[in-house]
Amino acid sequence: MKGSLKMTNKQYDMVGIGIGPFNLGLAALAEPIDEIDAVFFDKEEKFEWHPGMLIDGTDLQIPFLADLVTFADPTSPYSFLNYIHKQKRLYPFFFFNRFDIPRQEYNEYAKWVAEQLSSCHFSSKVVDVIPKNEEEYYEVKVETPEGIQTVNAKHVVMGTGSIPLVPPAFEEKLNEHILHSSGYLHKKEEIQKGKHVTIVGSGQSAAEIFLDLLEEQTEHHYHLTWFTRSSNFFQLDQSKLAQELFSPDYVDYFHSLPFEERTSTVEDLNPLRHGIESSTLTKIYDLLYHRSLKGKVPVTIQASTEVSDIHKKGNGYELECKQLKAERSFQYEADRLILSTGYKPKISPFIERIKDDIEWEDDKRFKVTKDYRLVFKQPRNHHFFTLTNIEHSHGSGATNLGLSVQRNQRILNVIAGRDVYPVPEETTFQTFNLF
Repeated sequence: MKGSLKMTNKQYDMVGIGIGPFNLGLAALAEPIDEIDAVFFDKEEKFEWHPGMLIDGTDLQIPFLADLVTFADPTSPYSFLNYIHKQKRLYPFFFFNRFDIPRQEYNEYAKWVAEQLSSCHFSSKVVDVIPKNEEEYYEVKVETPEGIQTVNAKHVVMGTGSIPLVPPAFEEKLNEHILHSSGYLHKKEEIQKGKHVTIVGSGQSAAEIFLDLLEEQTEHHYHLTWFTRSSNFFQLDQSKLAQELFSPDYVDYFHSLPFEERTSTVEDLNPLRHGIESSTLTKIYDLLYHRSLKGKVPVTIQASTEVSDIHKKGNGYELECKQLKAERSFQYEADRLILSTGYKPKISPFIERIKDDIEWEDDKRFKVTKDYRLVFKQPRNHHFFTLTNIEHSHGSGATNLGLSVQRNQRILNVIAGRDVYPVPEETTFQTFNLF
């Protein structure tokens, strides 16, 4: 936390709830705007971005230009290039000669930005948000080391990110041997004590964990298994025209579609959002090939396989499995299980205060404007913005780090009442509608 939070009843233009990459970028872009007085809170002691998955050698899946600020302001002091310049690493990065960057380096960069922004307060948990509709502001209660503080804000931005998605059958069974991939590095040593390690999942995280454990398999002598419900271990579509779907133009087009069409289109985006990088798949195959020169590799890899439940059996566990194509059930033994089953939006509980005042597209998904405001039944001037639970409204722009800047541009433009950061148009060679 940057100093003590002594600001009870101070009026701000904007309060940000949560300081992940999305709200951190918002804080960095808001900092030089004179007419916006902003403050951001996070319950954690400091910024950390998926610390349980910062595996050595893993890279960010987006180029370094998609940092916290560059697409809005390449001259910002909070750019990645300025960060590595300040770290005296500009020449090494030049010789590194890569467009992408190590995931650990992105985390260090984001921490560096957070440490510089006086608007960012850690060890500060937002415990309530109370609308004051007649006065057109929100009363925000914050739990700090100094006690409960009250902050008033014209606008609120919910950037609470996501939490691990654990299948219901496993929620009550998580322990030091059964864990979600988000805690992988924290439990890696314990995992490697097992004799039979099984990974469940189809995306990049599952592949990275499998590769990491495969690389060290000969030191620990465990059998390594990888199951996925998907029909194959699909490669991420990184073709250039396909990547144009991660553009402001496409996000605007997606948002204009009817709700039913948006929900079905989200599925079409899976090869772009949830596939595995070709380099990771190549490393896995090549390592397996080299290992096979010395005999059969103690590895099981099978797609179209659902793991529905787990039971204790002796010193290990028995997995209830089903090969989906063949429709054949079977049991499979393991003593360590890693669930790389993705994440789900973390919705702040104080949404309950406004749930009856906002419009919903179905029972779980609220209606969101193009500029990321919740839609109230009675129009208001004090807005509630969300960067969370927007897959249904903004598609590829929902969780993509590269599009977080345009999200923040739109929010700041609304709050400032002018285009402080004009959102670029005609950013793609293809068009998404001709009407």
